[in-house]
Amino acid sequence: MFPYPSGEGLHVGHPEGYTATDIVCRFERMRGKSVLHPMGFDAFGLPAEEHALKTNTPPRVSTENNIATFRRQLKMLGFSYDWDRELATTDVDYFRWTQWIFLQLFDTWFDAAQQRGRPISELPIPATVSQQGDDAVRRYRDEHRLAYQADALVNWCPALGTVLANEEVQDGRSERGGHPVQRLPLRQWMLRITAYADRLEQDLDSLAWPESVKQMQREWIGRSKGAEVDFFHGSQAQYEPWRATRAASGFPRQPGDEVLRIYTTRPDTLFGATYLVIAPEHPLGAALDHAGAARVRDRLCGPRRRPQ
Repeated sequence: MFPYPSGEGLHVGHPEGYTATDIVCRFERMRGKSVLHPMGFDAFGLPAEEHALKTNTPPRVSTENNIATFRRQLKMLGFSYDWDRELATTDVDYFRWTQWIFLQLFDTWFDAAQQRGRPISELPIPATVSQQGDDAVRRYRDEHRLAYQADALVNWCPALGTVLANEEVQDGRSERGGHPVQRLPLRQWMLRITAYADRLEQDLDSLAWPESVKQMQREWIGRSKGAEVDFFHGSQAQYEPWRATRAASGFPRQPGDEVLRIYTTRPDTLFGATYLVIAPEHPLGAALDHAGAARVRDRLCGPRRRPQ
């Protein structure tokens, strides 16, 4: 794990972890093996941005100075790194490949039948979509790309001017600076990991890793079995025509505006459901008022019976 080159230099946690890997590398070299043991720096980030704003110093300048300090300290500790293979995530020769990987994801869709990614140009387009024109085809392809844009709730910190991970927020404030943090929907790039989650999990079986590590990976993938269900929330007069159309067409790939689609791991309990809860920021919530909420409740759940 490459360190973040902060202005404070190494701390005790760095050599603690690096000593263990250095012992293994030296041991394997003594056994006659060729060992790849590089060092790199996971550079740039929020601290570098803040330092640049406070000191009016370009982030690259301060980052390269910090890297020089880290390199000097690591050499003083005598670790057996191959410094000819040093890298930093701010190097153009490095991040050009991260940009290349993103373009591969953007131009790829996952073929579930073949269990592999294929060029987006090879995505089969249904005739009903092609008949709607080029814009419909473009939208259909965008819905299948492994890299796509979507609105998602994020932790936005106005004072820091950035999005924070959940781990960086403590009691509604930023871990760095203690600034108030808001939960806001933001348009951002996402990766369609769920499309190839099964492939990720299955490929763990071929790795010669400790079972405990592979189990941690399975839990991170977080695969679950369940069902998607559509709840109709239109008027009573619209329900029967909608039900007839749905019965003829089957379950659609994308939900319409007249339904609320949910995912549940316990579809067997749906017949006992008495109400649905939506988040305040859900698009459907903006269309509801107190009177409308009661009407939608009755459409979703049906009339309530008094206990006998």
